[in-house]
Amino acid sequence: MHRYLVQANDISHKEVGKFEETRYEKFHNEVFENSQQASVLVAGEIAQLIKDKKERGENCVLGLATGSSPIKVYEELVRMHKEEGLSFANVITFNLDEYYPMNKDNHQSYHYFMHQHLFDHIDIKPENVHIPDGKVSLAEIHQYCIDYEMKIKEYGGLDFQLLGIGRTGHVGFNEPGSHYNSGTRIITLDHLTRSDAASDFNGIENVPKRAITMGIGTILKAKRIVLLAWGHKKAEIIKKTIEEEITSNVPATYLQQHRNTTFILDYEAASELTRFKTPWLVGQCVWTDELKRKAIVWLSQKTNKPILKLTDRDYNDNGMSGLLAQEGSAYELNIQMFNVLQHTITGWPGGKPNADDTKRPERAEPAKKRVIIFSPHPDDDVISMGGTFCRLVDQGHDVHVVYQTSGNIAVTDAEALKFAEVAKDITGSEVPSVFEEAIKYLNNKREDQVDTVDVRKLKGLIRRRESYGATRYVGLEDTNIHFLDLPFYETGEVKKNPIGQEDIQMIVDIIEKIKPHQIYAAGDLADPHGTHKVCLDGIFEALEQLKSKSFMDDCWVWLYRGAWHEWGLDEIEMAVPMSPDQVIRKRNAILFHQSQKDRVMFQGDDSREFWVRAEERNKNTARLYDTLGLAEYEAIEAFKRYHF
Repeated sequence: MHRYLVQANDISHKEVGKFEETRYEKFHNEVFENSQQASVLVAGEIAQLIKDKKERGENCVLGLATGSSPIKVYEELVRMHKEEGLSFANVITFNLDEYYPMNKDNHQSYHYFMHQHLFDHIDIKPENVHIPDGKVSLAEIHQYCIDYEMKIKEYGGLDFQLLGIGRTGHVGFNEPGSHYNSGTRIITLDHLTRSDAASDFNGIENVPKRAITMGIGTILKAKRIVLLAWGHKKAEIIKKTIEEEITSNVPATYLQQHRNTTFILDYEAASELTRFKTPWLVGQCVWTDELKRKAIVWLSQKTNKPILKLTDRDYNDNGMSGLLAQEGSAYELNIQMFNVLQHTITGWPGGKPNADDTKRPERAEPAKKRVIIFSPHPDDDVISMGGTFCRLVDQGHDVHVVYQTSGNIAVTDAEALKFAEVAKDITGSEVPSVFEEAIKYLNNKREDQVDTVDVRKLKGLIRRRESYGATRYVGLEDTNIHFLDLPFYETGEVKKNPIGQEDIQMIVDIIEKIKPHQIYAAGDLADPHGTHKVCLDGIFEALEQLKSKSFMDDCWVWLYRGAWHEWGLDEIEMAVPMSPDQVIRKRNAILFHQSQKDRVMFQGDDSREFWVRAEERNKNTARLYDTLGLAEYEAIEAFKRYHF
């Protein structure tokens, strides 16, 4: 475990109000291995506060947040209520915000979210729940916001405020430009905030442009504040918030003025903090092989020099004199690291037959391997590792693609309507009923309506047939394509069910059936509640259940990243280069997924199509290898090995 990671039993081992003893950080923060253990401890602090208040005969006033960050906290509070008798009878809640305009019963409303995740499962009194009303008229909204503030004051203020953080640095919906003494008000949402919410609304055009939010001043009056952040998408804004000066451009920095605030982070969210990213700038380091690689890659990029041209002075001037003293000279260090990185590059992702494999990423034997490529959605295989996929097939390995979910939620209604109308036209009057029903439904569908089972099936089949087109193009037989359609995904909504034993058993069964020598899986952990993360957790649990099987002794697991991000150069353990022709071949395979072309439903703040993102990411990885002084390639796909 990293020396800065907190053990899973305490969130206040440093005195609140004091932060890491570096010249960089301005907040008390705790970093955990994962969001689950951190969320349980935060829920424990809230529960203890509720109990302490109850013993004194007092109400406990909680400020609550929405979004993906607090979900596991609410799950633990519900568990404590049901299994340990935690009562919320003395609890009064005030939510931070709500979209405007927004009906309470809309599935995207925060009113719906809070009842779904917390209020419907505990014994809180309905009259003690306060959530901004997204339907109050514009004429009344000013007075409504004043009244919301007054209610908080009448109850003695917030005892505890739970926060998330947006990539703009917003807390609540206090977007950049918000004033430090602002109160509850209506606000216009930043484009990036709306982009991040687009997946919940099936497109950014459906995301409201305004919201009602508690102000910065309101939040700062809370007696205790805990802010949660998970995943590498939050890493950049967390670094700005914790290490930079107070500015209205990053509203979360105002929390530096509060003396009882703790940031609770997972390692991914904390990864850009100086003490994690470049710990040699903070203090003395234990120079492990992993840290040496991280530091030398960083030094090469910072000085804009190939690794073999780094000098003693480069090391000394950049906080790495200890490493230099330990190793003796820059010359020796440079050669050592150049060789380590050179050995990650291979054109034989399944191993090169009849070759010395001591310095290769993969084993030479068996020469022909059984391979599973797990794809969370029906296009991640070609988007994220299409070049490697082609090489594995071309080099004669027994490749199987396992699509974990149907991907139906990512097919637009317009696309589904087009296919239903074509199918109806072809079948004529013979079997028109199913398609007629789908056409009727799609033409009259309300914004908040969940697709029927038949429409979901239609959308899933669209994705399935696109997948067959891509895999046939790569050269794979249909018998090697497997569709699990994991049940956790099949809700008809963006929000999925938790992964269950049925899902895990399906993954176990397919691994046991194929008995692979290699498994490739999506290791994109940006969102702890996202489909990629849930699918990966299912694979990890399946591996845990299967690890005692003899065939698993010969199974290696390689993780690829999704369409948005790549492994850092210091993390890559296998780099598979692509020629210009191979880049085009990968592009063509991606383009078989026509329902995901032109209008990407879940694009975040990146308007590029998937094939463009993937291609530019792969080319950028190749450029980075080139700048380090290694061989120059057109593009590179990268992988990190997972040891189970």
